[in-house]
Amino acid sequence: MADSTMRVFTDGGARGNPGPAAIGIAFFEKDAVILEHKEFIGDTTNNQAEYTAVLRAIELAEEKGFDRLDFFLDSQLVVEQLNRRYKIKDRGLEKLFVQIWNKLPLFKKVTFTHIPREENVHADRLVNEALDEDELANKPYDDEEAESTI
Repeated sequence: MADSTMRVFTDGGARGNPGPAAIGIAFFEKDAVILEHKEFIGDTTNNQAEYTAVLRAIELAEEKGFDRLDFFLDSQLVVEQLNRRYKIKDRGLEKLFVQIWNKLPLFKKVTFTHIPREENVHADRLVNEALDEDELANKPYDDEEAESTI
């Protein structure tokens, strides 16, 4: 996949802030989705989930041998911090930033662009699917409800 630029849409979200959180990632080559990833990441903040999505996407790109990445995120804060226009005041975000920054030299090109939420529906859908799946998997079993469906 060398020399092919991947468009990478990432999103992270938490239900509550902090709260149960998940990430969603979609890699596009031209107009085709070539890789999707969704993952429940435990309790964290929205911003930490956004950063975790970028970090995980970079790890996936490294595994797949992608060397040119154009990231698209709906978090202006994260984009501006990754582009080094905003300072990072939160220690947790700072650690994630450093992990991302240390991996960037592995690639020929990496860009970070802010997009409106309505342009990030694919990654957002993956976040919500991961959150819903975790919620369903951890829902307490109710004997009375099970009996009423038999």
